[in-house]
Amino acid sequence: MKERPYELDPARRAIVLETIRRVCSHRGWTLLAAHVRSNHVHLVVVAEDNPEKILNKLKAYASRALNQSGLDNAVKNRWARHGSTRYLWNPDHVGAAIQYIVREQGEPMGVWETQDVLR
Repeated sequence: MKERPYELDPARRAIVLETIRRVCSHRGWTLLAAHVRSNHVHLVVVAEDNPEKILNKLKAYASRALNQSGLDNAVKNRWARHGSTRYLWNPDHVGAAIQYIVREQGEPMGVWETQDVLR
């Protein structure tokens, strides 16, 4: 590692979560669940785009929002080069992923869960 791990405090988690919600809405992606932790983010998103594109777009927009907040140096390396992406093919898998993300990550931090019945 070239730098210390980037940490998302409550203010940074709120910025990242709001950015994710806004970008998903703007792009027509359905955000079913999100949990912004101190050092990583979990999401369940319904979209026609592939998961890698979604991941890259959300990281870019979140970085931009954090840069604009004035809380960080704009050149800070925040995210891993890639991330884990999975396709969820049926409602049971989607429901299990949401359960894991929202309720099984330890102390809730920046959490959002849809109230829509899409599962």
